[in-house]
Amino acid sequence: MRDHILWFNQLGMNDVGVVGGKNASLGEMIQNLSSTGIVVPNGFATTADAFWEFLEQSGLKDKINSKLSALDVADVNELVKVGAEIREWVISTPLPESLENAVCTAYAQMMGEAGTEISVAVRSSATAEDLPEASFAGQQETFLNVVGIEEVLLRIKEVFASLYNDRAISYRVHQGFEHADVALSAGVQRMVRSDIGASGVMFSIDTESGFEDVVFITSSWGLGECVVQGSVNPDEYYVHKLTLADDRPAILTRNRGSKLIKMVYSDVEGQAVDTIDVSVTDQMRFSLTDEDVTGLAKMAMKIEQHYGRPMDIEWGKDGNDGQLYILQARPETVESRSDKNQITRYELKQVDGKVLTTGRSIGQKIGTGKVRIIPGLEYLDQVKEGDVLITDMTDPDWEPVMKKAAAIVTNRGGRTCHAAIIAREIGVPAVVGCGDATRKLSDGNEVTVSCAEGDTGKVYAGLMDYKVKEIELDSLPELPFKVMMNVGNPERAFDFQRLPGAGVGLARLEFIINNTIGVHPKALLNYSMMEVDLKADIDVRIAGYTDPKTFYVKKLEEGISTLAAAFSPNPVIVRMSDFKSNEYANMLGGEMFEPEEENPMIGFRGASRYISSSFRECFELECQALKYVRDEMGLTNVWLMVPFIRTLEEADQVIELLAENGLKSGENGLKVIMMCEVPSNAILADEFLERFDGMSIGSNDLTQLTLGLDRDSGLIAHLFDERDPAVKVLLSRAIEACNKADKYVGICGQGPSDHPDLAKWLMEQGIDSVSLNPDTVVETWLFLAGRKV
Repeated sequence: MRDHILWFNQLGMNDVGVVGGKNASLGEMIQNLSSTGIVVPNGFATTADAFWEFLEQSGLKDKINSKLSALDVADVNELVKVGAEIREWVISTPLPESLENAVCTAYAQMMGEAGTEISVAVRSSATAEDLPEASFAGQQETFLNVVGIEEVLLRIKEVFASLYNDRAISYRVHQGFEHADVALSAGVQRMVRSDIGASGVMFSIDTESGFEDVVFITSSWGLGECVVQGSVNPDEYYVHKLTLADDRPAILTRNRGSKLIKMVYSDVEGQAVDTIDVSVTDQMRFSLTDEDVTGLAKMAMKIEQHYGRPMDIEWGKDGNDGQLYILQARPETVESRSDKNQITRYELKQVDGKVLTTGRSIGQKIGTGKVRIIPGLEYLDQVKEGDVLITDMTDPDWEPVMKKAAAIVTNRGGRTCHAAIIAREIGVPAVVGCGDATRKLSDGNEVTVSCAEGDTGKVYAGLMDYKVKEIELDSLPELPFKVMMNVGNPERAFDFQRLPGAGVGLARLEFIINNTIGVHPKALLNYSMMEVDLKADIDVRIAGYTDPKTFYVKKLEEGISTLAAAFSPNPVIVRMSDFKSNEYANMLGGEMFEPEEENPMIGFRGASRYISSSFRECFELECQALKYVRDEMGLTNVWLMVPFIRTLEEADQVIELLAENGLKSGENGLKVIMMCEVPSNAILADEFLERFDGMSIGSNDLTQLTLGLDRDSGLIAHLFDERDPAVKVLLSRAIEACNKADKYVGICGQGPSDHPDLAKWLMEQGIDSVSLNPDTVVETWLFLAGRKV
């Protein structure tokens, strides 16, 4: 006799054809991973045999196949009509008595084990679902907080009917699956009380770059459907696997989402769930503790190791017992299948476009077209090929038209929502969670959607020119020196690490301070003395962190550790902050702490600033963050670099100050190097090298100070050239001194990126490394190897 239901703990991945990918995976984890601390709520699944019996006994199978074989899914109106007709057939047809009896018996057993009335989730699980080559994300229905056997039986029929949702029919056609070959299983699983806790999705790979050494976690309050559907902008976290495996602090980034709404159990009779507003207090705090984030990441690593591939995992935190549960696990279907030896780069040709709105970028492409604002499902037929689809949020019903779009932009949603998953799968750039896209953009206007500038996606006014480059990584020849990269933005780190190179020759700390923190450090240290309006602005920025000082240090730690993890084990040379007084003054609260200088470029900056009594406490916060990343997180590939040292006396004072803050050259493998950017650095290179572990040449400042010109002045800009003979004399002197002392020497200025011939000259002089802007790495590499670019 055929089984109509099977318990999850009877199932494994060999049963995909019996209960579908989702239910088979739940059983696989219960059987094999429970002993490792991974908890999956038990339940049961109806079988494929039960589904086929239902269709065959009722005569539905032939009727459905006949309808679908004649359907052209490109005709959206006909698709809607046929789908609705088939679903009505399924829902109005009684379940076979044998299947109904089996479900009743199993549900009664679940109630008996619980000792009380329970609520369950009834989820779909298709036999062609959750395969490595296709996600089937959200194609069939899920029902939450289902109570009572009558409701369970009804929801099972509705799950069966959802195999014929418009989006599911279309998706199967586009993925090459025959309708008649796909069966549906209904999984009945005890609910986790995440309605009074938190829930979300995590990937054991970075979904945008394919970087495999991190776990990416999204989280929000309440049931997970809000995160999956994209109706909420969740919190986001990255965790470094290798650091976590060493049992060290491993959270690289924390990004607090708005979390405006949450899904909870409904108090309304006949209504299972309800969506309510989240209190301002909960919006302004993270929905997970660091302990929770670490615990989830460990689970993701175990699940990935068991399945042997990157995984897409849904989880829930029970608000009653505080425990973390795994609710689903399926293969990640996009980045894990990408070609690791080829990189496609999209790059805007202009950088001064008008930004209309921003959100989270999905993919790394650029798309252009006319804005098409779609308020709801009934307007989907208005989307034309090449439109930029703008909406509040998408759901799986939108899938048939999403592939027509040149780009997709939503008000709501995070990087694990439905819109994001489908956009990645069909290769369309998307910007999600903008908040105001439907208000800021006008129907019919031409726009450019850029996902090629990091985690922040941007929508620009007008059609902007861009270029696309295909980079083959397996054909680059050896060079007699190292090519490194200048990387300021940690958001691009996971992407840039795919490029060939020997690490980061310049990581600008001021980029993290300006873009991630945005507040003058003294305004944070003196928070209690700030005016009310300024305090209010600061409160918004630091929300989720215990106090202003902790916020500053933690954000530095996050930025530095992200860069270090991305490029590990290669060195990441972190330059301490090198803001000028006018740049610091532009930060929130900065004007009250900064002097007005006639020429800030050669004023209060670099070492002079660090050792001054007015700034020393701020510099010590930078030291605290660097020490934590190296000593606590164990990312000892971080080197430290001091900029703009004018004299040997300044050098001595900075070295002493660093040592007082636990950053002493040689301890725990630390290298402390200096920027060679003031002519005195090259002239007295031998003496400076007695104090430092090497030099990194800043060709921008060295050129302007050697030639006595202001590089910001348009009147004399034509004189600025790093290849000037006088500059080359100093460059050669610094390189020679470092080589003689057997210490590191590199260059991180703009010169080699702009002038490949200068990079070649430096190579001939015996420099250890040239640090280039990422977009010039491959071209300069090939030039230096004597190949055509």
